[in-house]
Amino acid sequence: MAKKSENIVFQGTGRRKQSIARVRLMAGKGEITINGEKLDQYFGSDILKVIVNQPFVVTNTVGKYDVIVKVIGGGLSGQAGAIRHGISRALDKANSEFRPILKANGFLTRDPRMKERKKYGLKKARKAPQFSKR
Repeated sequence: MAKKSENIVFQGTGRRKQSIARVRLMAGKGEITINGEKLDQYFGSDILKVIVNQPFVVTNTVGKYDVIVKVIGGGLSGQAGAIRHGISRALDKANSEFRPILKANGFLTRDPRMKERKKYGLKKARKAPQFSKR
């Protein structure tokens, strides 16, 4: 494989709902930067922080990689899922031995669920106006 992964940058793109995350992974101390902010500042909820860190916990690489993320679109939950997907893809490129572990936990699978489009004659995707016989 490659010599040392110190200066090598692994990239991965993650998507979920309307969110798109571009992830850059490099050897480091485990710092995660999202849109120029630290992980703790960007996500207030502990659950979202756990979601972002799941690929590292599963592969036993906590604190071995620095992560720089640019994420756009969607809400915080969708962004956390997109970041997890991007980190998993970058880890797969960094070490191919991680692939079965990440795949077994479902981190390499893109979540295809999207918001349903609004249809004409309706108020929302499925909500119809109130029916009246007269």
